[in-house]
Amino acid sequence: MSRVSLLPERKRPLIFAHRGCSSLAPENTIAAFKKARECGAPGIELDIHVTLDGKLVVVHDDNFLRTALPGNNGNGKKTEELPLNEINHIDVGSFFGPEWSAERPPLLEEVLEEFCPEMYIDIELKSRKTKDDPLPGLLAKTLKNFGEKIQGSVTVSSFNPFCLNTFRQEWKKAQNTYSADIPAAIIWCSDTEVLWILRRGFGRILSSCDYVKPIHEQVRSFSLFRFSVLEKRPVIPWTVDDPFTAKKMIDAGCEGIITNRPQNMVFE
Repeated sequence: MSRVSLLPERKRPLIFAHRGCSSLAPENTIAAFKKARECGAPGIELDIHVTLDGKLVVVHDDNFLRTALPGNNGNGKKTEELPLNEINHIDVGSFFGPEWSAERPPLLEEVLEEFCPEMYIDIELKSRKTKDDPLPGLLAKTLKNFGEKIQGSVTVSSFNPFCLNTFRQEWKKAQNTYSADIPAAIIWCSDTEVLWILRRGFGRILSSCDYVKPIHEQVRSFSLFRFSVLEKRPVIPWTVDDPFTAKKMIDAGCEGIITNRPQNMVFE
């Protein structure tokens, strides 16, 4: 089966700053993405949810309880239950430090406008739905609107193979004559929040994905050979913060890494 090439014009190894440079700035904020750029990271990874009024907002969790202070966290409501005008008032920086109090959850389109095509971006779709999910269709529409600006600069990934499949279907419908295919990845780890059948990478079969994003502790010599050589799926493990471990994984055959600490990663 032919696969969409993973950012073929980009220098190897691929380095994605996890939720931006989240070791030096509050995660999934414009500040974190700018900090990644300042550190020389060529790419960033981020997460998206859909708001009550159909906007794509950059946030990792289902809600803002972890990244916003009490009294300003949406009262524990899920992102999908909040309209954008309420989310725009949520401070997602102060939990990291008072100097970041001006940070608000950015829209995906703001990040694409600011950082593409200079940097490449891995967009993770956060969804637990198996059907009737507006998120993948809204993403396809948003990327279509950016046209050539995002070509060769965007990948899409998810723990949810059904969401990933829907995105690929919606992207085919949305494509313009200048639109290129977008590589897609399945993500996995052994966490109990992940459906048991998906904890070892079975989602790659369900989604026919182009590359894979396993947690780095689950990458072994045989699995790396199986995914990258036999199945021809590049491997991008997460989250690798130790430079020695990162180099070892790259030397073993991984095409890149996802890291909280891009400032410590130096590859010749």
